[in-house]
Amino acid sequence: MSIDQAHDKAQFPLPRRVIASPAFRTYSRALGIIATGALVGCILFFLLLPTLIVIPMSISETDYIQFPPRGLTLKWYGAYFGDADWMAATWFSLKIALATTATATVVGTMAALAIVRGNLPFRSFLQTLALGPMIVPHIILGVALYLSFSPLQLTGSLLGFLVAHTVLAVPYVIITVTASLQKFDPALELAALNCGANRLQAFFLVILPNIAPGVAAAAVFAFLASFDEATVAFFISDTGGKSIGRKMFEDIDFNLTPIIAAASTILVATSLLLMGAAHVLNVRKPSA
Repeated sequence: MSIDQAHDKAQFPLPRRVIASPAFRTYSRALGIIATGALVGCILFFLLLPTLIVIPMSISETDYIQFPPRGLTLKWYGAYFGDADWMAATWFSLKIALATTATATVVGTMAALAIVRGNLPFRSFLQTLALGPMIVPHIILGVALYLSFSPLQLTGSLLGFLVAHTVLAVPYVIITVTASLQKFDPALELAALNCGANRLQAFFLVILPNIAPGVAAAAVFAFLASFDEATVAFFISDTGGKSIGRKMFEDIDFNLTPIIAAASTILVATSLLLMGAAHVLNVRKPSA
């Protein structure tokens, strides 16, 4: 065997015709997909593990948070729904989230329409500015909002929370509605205008029905952005108005019981249900 043949054999331990065969390439591609899927699955499981651990903690019989749970009981869910402070914080957060959903959906839809359909100068800059609350850390926003709201006596008020959470929720609406508008055929709007409709009529009669699934999904994201928010709420809450996120922070410091795990499980279940609804709305085709 020559030196060149020995080198080729060491470099290609398998025959070249085997490596070049379609069956080998298919087998290698399948192994690569399986390995990548297993790696991604492990990463996702590691990220979801803390959330999954909370669920069995909420049904433990012990008076403190423990994993694995000792015994099974639903008394902590009963304690959550029977506690006046927890219910007050939950209803306060729910009212804020519903109000935020309405305002953020309207403002975000108008902003998305202006960005996609408008002929604005510095449009890219305005779009980046509108998405700023998603980029800036919430703790910085919380400090800034507290310093702004405190002299105006807006801390702990429904109006203060509405303004703060609308700022946080509008970027999610802009992203979702912008994606729906970019899929919408502008020729339909032009056809409505040519038929005698004005801009407002064209929006409500043509554009809005076609992007309605995207707007509904954006409303779900706005609700979740408000209802699950805890960092900004920690700064702008007070004894008069306290969100469920602030209530959970306080109980972690002073009253660490499985009620916190029960409340967390309820929040997780609500988020999963609404995210599933948003996915269904986002993929649903508008009717003709």
